[in-house]
Amino acid sequence: MNKVPESIRKELAALSAKPESEIDFSDLPASTDQDWQGAAARGKFYRPVKQQLTVRIDADVLEWLKGQGKGYQSRLNDILRAAMLEKARHR
Repeated sequence: MNKVPESIRKELAALSAKPESEIDFSDLPASTDQDWQGAAARGKFYRPVKQQLTVRIDADVLEWLKGQGKGYQSRLNDILRAAMLEKARHR
């Protein structure tokens, strides 16, 4: 697994903490909605490394996930990712 060097991690953290009002966008062309079409498609170029594990989930939660149709493991991953990103956004 590739790890991001600490120097890069610190630089990225400093950049993400900076308010947009302090960022100079003058050298970037304006984008249109068409430019962003399909941008939300995850996994098109990058697929996160999956790790197999055993996890205990309440039976009713598992039944709810399975009851949503095929792909309950991917759905569980999506729910956990959304929670992770929401938590990271509020840090």
